[in-house]
Amino acid sequence: MTSPSAQAATQYAATTGNLTARMALHEYGTNPQDWFSWLASRLPRSGRILEVGAGTGELWRRLGHDGLDLTVTDFSPAMCARLADLPGVRVRRCDAGALPFSDGSFDAVIANHMLYHVDDPAAVLRELARVSRPGGRLAVATNGHGHMAEITELSTAIGRPDIMPRAGQSDFYAESGPALVSEKFQDVRVERYPGDLAVPAVAPVVDYLNSMAGEPLTAEQVAAAGEIVSARIAADGVFRVRKNVVLITAVR
Repeated sequence: MTSPSAQAATQYAATTGNLTARMALHEYGTNPQDWFSWLASRLPRSGRILEVGAGTGELWRRLGHDGLDLTVTDFSPAMCARLADLPGVRVRRCDAGALPFSDGSFDAVIANHMLYHVDDPAAVLRELARVSRPGGRLAVATNGHGHMAEITELSTAIGRPDIMPRAGQSDFYAESGPALVSEKFQDVRVERYPGDLAVPAVAPVVDYLNSMAGEPLTAEQVAAAGEIVSARIAADGVFRVRKNVVLITAVR
């Protein structure tokens, strides 16, 4: 069985393309307030901020970082190269379980949809607690059961059940995450992001499937996916995908 970190390395170490394709699908959200602005409204807007597993830095490209003393990290050389073009931001390539910062260095720590990519979420949470000052804030985003079930069903229908395997991720989800966070943080709260996806075209769905696949879809699989998605759009106007995304916040 592939470990979460090995799967993440395959997906993200050498390219930003897979993450970009996934974010593109989420542009079709039904909530007028997109994920990044919703998340931003729940984050501090001053102080020393650390984002661990920052990916392409899309959060900061959307909301800006004026007034913040911002540090971002990622394990991926490709992601760090992309992060390097964020002006005035410190970028460190490192493992989330061994952060190169002193105890109590940050006023707030953010882990946006990344703890299910690490082998030992509890160990990473200990690191996040270590680098947080007493009274510092934590913001962790993750998914819950049933998240994007329609994509899972679609991948199975075209003969690619390998595309959406939870077996390749650690057990840090909406249902299990709060208890893990409470081992090192206090005042743990969970808020669900309201909204699903309403995708009006086939291409973003196929691009998403390909971004998740270890081996690209065959022409036959692409055609099969297109037929299913097109039929759904013809019947409903859009291809609907249910989301189950939560933000877990806490205090050190």
